Amino acid sequence: MTAVFGAFVLSGEVNLKLIGVGLAASVLIDATVVRMVLVPALMQLLRERNWWPPRWLDRAMPQLELEPQAARG
Repeated sequence: MTAVFGAFVLSGEVNLKLIGVGLAASVLIDATVVRMVLVPALMQLLRERNWWPPRWLDRAMPQLELEPQAARG
């Protein structure tokens, strides 16, 4: 995506050049800073809370049973 948006810079239109530079920079920032730094850091901070839904969503979702009642004994 960065290469495609970077190709907009070769255009003769000034506005298209600005859009191309902005989009290419935003894709690079998202791919490096957000996905490689912020997401792993937040997952490390949140630990087990990453894998559980919030309480309001847990109450709204139906409770599914993995085993039938008779098999519990």
